[in-house]
Amino acid sequence: MKISILLPYKENFSKTYAGAVSISIRDTVKESKYKKNIYIYGNTNFKNKLLKNYINIKFSTNFLQSSSKNYILSFLEEESKNRSSLIEMHNRPSYVKFLSNLKYTKKVLYFHNDPLEMSGSRTIDERLFLINNLDKIIFNSNWSKSRFINNLSVKNKISPKLIVIKQSINKPKINLKTKKKIITFIGKLNSAKGYDLFGKAILKILNKYPEWKSVVIGDEPREKIFFRHKRLKILGFQSHDKVLSYLRSASISVTCSRWNEPFGRSSLEAASRGCAVIISNKGGLPETITDGIILKKLNVINIFKSIEKVILNKKYRKNLQELSLKNFFLTNKFASKKIDQYRDLIIGSQNNNNKNKHLKILHVTNLNERHNGRLFYNTGRRINNGLIRLSHNVMTISDRDIVSNNRKLSDIDGSKTLNEIFIKTVDTFNPDLIILGHADLIKKKSIQDIKKNNPEIKVCQWFLDRMDSQWMINKKRFLEKIDAIDASFCTTDPNVLNFNKKNKVFYIPNPVDASFENLKVYENKNPEYDLFFAMSHGVHRGRLKRGKFDQREIFLKKLIKNNPNKKYDFYGFDNTEPLWGDDFKKQIYKSKMALNLSQGKPLKYYSSDRIAQLIGNGLLTFIDEKTKYNDFFSKDEVVFYKNQNDLKKKINLMLKNDKLRVSMSKKGRNKYHKYFNSDLVAEYIINKTFNIKKKYYWEKKN
Repeated sequence: MKISILLPYKENFSKTYAGAVSISIRDTVKESKYKKNIYIYGNTNFKNKLLKNYINIKFSTNFLQSSSKNYILSFLEEESKNRSSLIEMHNRPSYVKFLSNLKYTKKVLYFHNDPLEMSGSRTIDERLFLINNLDKIIFNSNWSKSRFINNLSVKNKISPKLIVIKQSINKPKINLKTKKKIITFIGKLNSAKGYDLFGKAILKILNKYPEWKSVVIGDEPREKIFFRHKRLKILGFQSHDKVLSYLRSASISVTCSRWNEPFGRSSLEAASRGCAVIISNKGGLPETITDGIILKKLNVINIFKSIEKVILNKKYRKNLQELSLKNFFLTNKFASKKIDQYRDLIIGSQNNNNKNKHLKILHVTNLNERHNGRLFYNTGRRINNGLIRLSHNVMTISDRDIVSNNRKLSDIDGSKTLNEIFIKTVDTFNPDLIILGHADLIKKKSIQDIKKNNPEIKVCQWFLDRMDSQWMINKKRFLEKIDAIDASFCTTDPNVLNFNKKNKVFYIPNPVDASFENLKVYENKNPEYDLFFAMSHGVHRGRLKRGKFDQREIFLKKLIKNNPNKKYDFYGFDNTEPLWGDDFKKQIYKSKMALNLSQGKPLKYYSSDRIAQLIGNGLLTFIDEKTKYNDFFSKDEVVFYKNQNDLKKKINLMLKNDKLRVSMSKKGRNKYHKYFNSDLVAEYIINKTFNIKKKYYWEKKN
């Protein structure tokens, strides 16, 4: 994740000449939980930058071209090299139009001045453009927000994109007993700031009260207003630290602007240092203090009388100072927390410690909506249920349903439409994690484009099918996107499939789901059949295919021949159509035991997802020991057989001992639900993708 803060052109982000915008950014970034991901871009010739993560934008100047435009274009060049998840622009609404084409980057604008006096937000159309092209607009006061929404429709006035986050300052411990008889004025020494009014008032105060002094901090090269007195110190521009040092010792501070200050940092800082603050009732100034004197009429006489009142009434002065400290809440931590809250909302919490975080997850898999519920009990839904039960916000795309419904001459297999929907959904939903389940028609390029434009998004895939030598097409499907994603999961031990070690491939068991595998077959006191088995010629076909032969038929016919007089309930075999959905569940309840037999030679940990339905519903299940499932289950939980003869013997043994069969069935079901449930598998997929360390049962046994 990368968050870029773009300063106004020529904003001096340095200790030498830092303004209110720079100071505010420095203070909140230092408190942010995202501080390691934040980069501040600006252009200044001053050294001694306020933070180390400042990047100076260099560009050539030309008197025929706008320097601000060149500044923005140079910033965009930087963005093309390392794209940001979020760009926060400060105080320059005119910059937004240059960044509006950054489709996948979230954008925020901060207003520090009156929006109606700034290029890019003066007109209604300009402000509507900002609302439509930004994810948040931040105002430093309710007053500046009120200016922005002036003459807008009610819908736009109450837009959730518009929020107020006031400027802030740290709150140190202040000893009011160390306060000196000093009155401060801090800011530009011009008439807009009311310096001419303050100057006239302070000369009268100093002449009348000889024990008091005044300190003025600021400059103004464009307007010359001079006042002289032996107890009036005019210090010019000072570093921020020195300003705060003077406020710490001052007793009274005056901010008497004529113009509508959008906020007013001087009065904010004075309040935080326990000064008795006197302000004019202009713009957002009243929002900077909780306790103080707000001048009803701004003139020399009222400024003089207010200062005199605070000087003469020591108890009143002390009360204002104490209340300023006690009620001050606009701390850097307070503001930074509010800023991080909208960042969480916009980009999510995208660090690598997503433990206990509620993620936005886009799950792309075949949910079989077009089969009228026949394939409802599938692994995609099991994993999906687990994600939801873990309290994640899950959106789904049923890829096979989309391609099935969108085949046309211009899009033969429907994949073009699928990928368009996929990319648009990512753009709209802005997930933290994309999970692909057998989503073959999602193009690798689509993943690469998303990762390029959204580097903070994690992408992983899960895959159930065999991938050994007889099924190399499946392995090719699995490997198609593997170097473009963050983690892959399969139901075979990855070590036997010879994957490249650089690709993160992990084993997952076929999960059970408490809402799907809810039978306890062993409780049936009068089962009709001895042994259950089911297979198909393809789940999507739904029926047997003429002329198709499955090698398992040889095994099954031999089993029946060598062990006759048993009640077999076999499906997908010998012209008996396969079972699906609730018909499958109703039928397994009628059997004592089940055979788990997958296609091909036994492969370490591989099994079709039938194993979860069989053991998970409480059937005593027979498994070839060459699958190495005895790494997970003991001999009193499932039955492992070596060959046909061994299987025959163990079937007969179990049929003679109902008590043992029921005990093993129950133990096997309990273990499967405890260690291989969909919640744990879903959590494992997330944790491995985000590099969160936690050991799972199937890892410990492997």
